[in-house]
Amino acid sequence: MPRDTPWNDMTARSALRALFDTAVAAADPRTVLARHLPPKPVSGRCIVVGGGKSAAVMAAALEDAWPDVVLEGTVVTRYGHAVPTRRIEVIEASHPVPDANSERGALRLLERVRGLTKDDLVIALMSGGASALLAAPVAGLTLLDKQAINRALLACGANITEMNAVRKHLSAIKGGRLAAAAAPARVVTLAISDVPGDDPAVIGSGPTVPDATTFAEARALIARYGIVPSPAVAARLARDDDETPKPGSLPRVEFRMIATPMMALDAMAAKARTLGLTPLILGDALEGEASQMGTVMAGIARSVRTHGQPLRAPAVLLSGGETTVTMTGKATGRGGRNTTFLLGLAIALDGAPGIWATSGDTDGIDGMDEIAGALLTPDTLSRAGAKGLDARAMLAGHDSHGFFEAVGDLIVTGPTLTNVNDIRAILIA
Repeated sequence: MPRDTPWNDMTARSALRALFDTAVAAADPRTVLARHLPPKPVSGRCIVVGGGKSAAVMAAALEDAWPDVVLEGTVVTRYGHAVPTRRIEVIEASHPVPDANSERGALRLLERVRGLTKDDLVIALMSGGASALLAAPVAGLTLLDKQAINRALLACGANITEMNAVRKHLSAIKGGRLAAAAAPARVVTLAISDVPGDDPAVIGSGPTVPDATTFAEARALIARYGIVPSPAVAARLARDDDETPKPGSLPRVEFRMIATPMMALDAMAAKARTLGLTPLILGDALEGEASQMGTVMAGIARSVRTHGQPLRAPAVLLSGGETTVTMTGKATGRGGRNTTFLLGLAIALDGAPGIWATSGDTDGIDGMDEIAGALLTPDTLSRAGAKGLDARAMLAGHDSHGFFEAVGDLIVTGPTLTNVNDIRAILIA
């Protein structure tokens, strides 16, 4: 689309979908993984372990890049995210709440890395979702204990860093424990970041990364959010011994980031320019309540439209990160961070002309449903009103998926096999 594109509903929708697809493509392991691999091993074994929604496709990409290397190992991915592999075992498990396969898969990874020597190389493939997919409770806890605390953390509004600080202290594999089990082998982690700030210790709760958090911090988080843990979890968190491996304790560990939210946003910005839009990246690590983020973004979009500040239209505001949705007793519907953000944005814009938006999770899953996100148009509220929908009531009832489904503007991609978190784009004509 040239710069003199007449922006209307058709061209805006097309541009926004192209931008979202560009973000996903920029993080595809099949195109980015090979350039980040270490030198091929010349002696010793090469063990591949991993977890996350991208773990299987990362394993397949590694097999393609190293056809002449003897590879063995196991990765754990979400149900429906497996791809064919020739040498690396793939186990499918549940996300976001772990199941028996999550426990089996985590224990299998620990088995794979035990008994290695200093001549062996471990390639760890980590991506978003690994925390739930690799659920090996420490001695004294059960999978039911882990499931219950996971559900409570998901519902309370805690961000991913806070959730993982608790998870690490209940796990036999997270918080550097997988790397510790692999010692004295060399461990090289290749990761796709889905967390604000790209902190290696947060991605998948850092199975191969030293952990700076403590039992005391985990206890404080549980108290802050009013979570009442099971007696076994409370007893575990009351300890101050058996801490996770701390910084400096894993000398033969290396971490390489192969895809990040900012990489995806940079690709979107380049694509926007070809569409005749001036891009502005607001940040890759925006956090906060999803609906309130929508209100804030509406104010910026109105400023662009009315005052040409902080940039002149036609423009697109790009952002990434992970908002939160705090569940309340009014929750009666289905929703996720991205559609909740868009519904908050729609209410704040109140039908303002010349503003379209999209928000979606790059893994294709917003919340608990197989929905990536949705599109917002200037007439979203009027179309919803014509169907008898009350936007504010549906927002209060956490039914943002139901809202955008009713107006026909959900985005459904299926598993994208990557995950650089949520991507938002607001187009102002």
